[in-house]
Amino acid sequence: MNECSKMLNQVVRLELDGEVIHLVGTAHVSRESVDLVRKTINEVEPDVVAVELCQQRHDAILDQRRWDDTEIEKVIREGKTYLFLMQLMLTNFQRSIGDELGIKPGSEMLESIKIAKERNIDVALVDRDIKISLKRTLDFLSLKEKFKLLYGMVWEMFGERESADELMKQLDEGDIVTSMVEELGREVPSIKKTLLDERDRYIANKLLDIEGKSIVAVLGAGHINGIKGIIESEHSKSKKDRGSELRELEEIPESRSVWRYMGYLVPVLVVVLVAAGFFLKGDAFVFESLVKWVVINGSLSALGALIAFAHPLSILTAFVAAPLTSLNPLLAAGWFAGLMEAKMRKPKVKDFDGLLELNSLRDYWRNGVTRILLVIAFANLGSGLGTYIAGFSIFTSIQDELIALLPI
Repeated sequence: MNECSKMLNQVVRLELDGEVIHLVGTAHVSRESVDLVRKTINEVEPDVVAVELCQQRHDAILDQRRWDDTEIEKVIREGKTYLFLMQLMLTNFQRSIGDELGIKPGSEMLESIKIAKERNIDVALVDRDIKISLKRTLDFLSLKEKFKLLYGMVWEMFGERESADELMKQLDEGDIVTSMVEELGREVPSIKKTLLDERDRYIANKLLDIEGKSIVAVLGAGHINGIKGIIESEHSKSKKDRGSELRELEEIPESRSVWRYMGYLVPVLVVVLVAAGFFLKGDAFVFESLVKWVVINGSLSALGALIAFAHPLSILTAFVAAPLTSLNPLLAAGWFAGLMEAKMRKPKVKDFDGLLELNSLRDYWRNGVTRILLVIAFANLGSGLGTYIAGFSIFTSIQDELIALLPI
């Protein structure tokens, strides 16, 4: 039995200097968890009910909020396509499990908030902003780890799905979503660090900052042991020190990946190679290099857009934009192709409503919103690949002349 299963549907009581914190371990798709939350709050009658939600997830779960075209355009312009896709995949995975079990994901959180409002109890949102958690996760991953993560997520979410009975059995052994993160974390340790360990520290510090003699904290079962240990060992820390750690955990660190710097280095090297070729081989080399750069870069970016079933004008946009944006690390061909796709195939209301009803990979290609995101992702991937292939091709065309310049 793992630690998560031990804490599922259990209440841990912590007494700290006259303050009592009840940690309620739940699964996010469990009727038993809903009943436990209701029972605990009614019995304890706390001063504060703390829930494992950030403001964005709180608003979404309460209002059943839907996205609109303005927000999707903002996602594109701010370069947050991959974050948004990742968030959609996680949300739909949780929703699909809830559908199998006949319960809405996050029902225990909804019940907590509902009872707190009925009893006039303060509600505290103690989780870190989901966008920060996902951004920190992606920024800490190497390119190899990102591919592992993508493969793992696709396999977990779109592979053969267990029956409702099998899911119920898994639920008895712990929170399914937390288990998935732990499973991915074995292959990619950074995932567990940012999505579980860091959030344990964040939530523990937020709980210790709450003013109240009695607190009921409704948390995923997978977080209970970690949070309990942190609270017990660090409850004497000053408010200033806790605030400092919270700010540190909310920071988006500079990416450590070498590929980030390659985005600046490769265009410079290509320009240097073409300039050197002009002096060593003349105008013909420059023309040949420009043709290679445009055709290879543009074609692969256009191919990426084609794979996403983009509109013909979006494919053309990817072809035209890629050779130019590849010379500027602050721009991306996929952004322009995505904006063109959004203009030519403006998503309908049903597409936005369907963002929480994506059950297969095919659904992501059929939905008007996610198809735009896929156009961006694949056009960018093709452009990035084209940059390195075209750059290498230009280098091989002049390598003999460059070698001849080396002192022997």
